[in-house]
Amino acid sequence: MANVITYGTFDLFHIGHLRLLQRAKALGGENGTLTVVVSSDRFNWVEKHKKCAIPDLQRAEIVGALKCVDKVLFENSWEQKRQDVIDNKIDIFVMGEDWKGKFDFLKDLCEVVYLPRTPDISSTELKEQLQG
Repeated sequence: MANVITYGTFDLFHIGHLRLLQRAKALGGENGTLTVVVSSDRFNWVEKHKKCAIPDLQRAEIVGALKCVDKVLFENSWEQKRQDVIDNKIDIFVMGEDWKGKFDFLKDLCEVVYLPRTPDISSTELKEQLQG
């Protein structure tokens, strides 16, 4: 049993998001927990310069409704990850492989795992397709 945490915007929720969350949950083993930290609208706009199609409260509700998710928090700054790991007694920190190496600074607190992305799907690509 392990406590797992992952972060994301989860805008235009798609099969890649679902598969990432299911794999993250599985890393916790039987009776493990998955905490998902959803990037707030403010954080996305101010820090990432991204506008979300779906408001953060709705994105959090969608993520929280999944049976693989045990707890949902909001991300309001890049710096909060270390404290989130401590506060939630996290054993495994999970991100997609596109972030490989970016969160290795957490290895003194927990295991850091970068999972492969689901091929041929991303929110960025979906937004580009919708724009024409």
